[in-house]
Amino acid sequence: MKFFKCPEGIPEDLCHLVPKRFDAIGDVAVVSIPSELEGYKIPVAEYISSKRGNIRAVLNKVTKLEGDHRVAGFELLLGDSSITTHVEFGFRYRMDLKDVFFNGRLAFERERVASMVREGEDVLVPFCGVGPFAIPAASKGAKVIALEKNPAACKWLAENIRLNHVEDNIDPILADASFIGNLLNSKFDRVIIPTPYGMDNFLECVLPFVKHGGNLHFYTFKTREDFEGVIDHCSEMGLEVTGYRRCGNVAPGISRWVLDMLKL
Repeated sequence: MKFFKCPEGIPEDLCHLVPKRFDAIGDVAVVSIPSELEGYKIPVAEYISSKRGNIRAVLNKVTKLEGDHRVAGFELLLGDSSITTHVEFGFRYRMDLKDVFFNGRLAFERERVASMVREGEDVLVPFCGVGPFAIPAASKGAKVIALEKNPAACKWLAENIRLNHVEDNIDPILADASFIGNLLNSKFDRVIIPTPYGMDNFLECVLPFVKHGGNLHFYTFKTREDFEGVIDHCSEMGLEVTGYRRCGNVAPGISRWVLDMLKL
């Protein structure tokens, strides 16, 4: 086992509480510091920033995702700004991490889905955030409708569309996807649904907007046991599950899953 040296300024009896992992989004490190280290947050932040040479700022996550805009609470421990530019498979996403939701751990998953998109497809991406699913799809020559109800995320989405030169292929809409029936009057070849936690019912809302033979990529949060029931439910809705995979754990026993499906 690799020996862990206690960061300077932290008592030896608290060393085991120092986070060993963090998320790097652009040049910002995002970490969750336990309450027992309340008086030692700056030494912890300095330790985190020393782990990678490109870290300019450190954010401490102090609340879970909450509110209509699915944004966590953060405090800036090091650096002068929570604004960053994250690069992923050649795409650049600029954002203020205090105001938007962004999961850097889904990079491979976003690339996987983008590889299935074909030129000329009509694609819908609800809950699109700053664009990490929508922009790669637009870059493939698809015509993308991107829905996002967080005004801050929508602002950065518009900037990222320009930053990645896909203005001709994507229409961002500031709107609550839950009211999709009042927003759209068209059908899509492909729908990419990075569903927020607890909104599985959205699949039924969006299904009328998918063409027969169209593709869906649906994300859900379930235990392994409960996930089997999701597959059965999708089949009952007239969807053929062509593949599924686990996309990481989000809580003890609960994982994020994606189902690739075809509307029959």
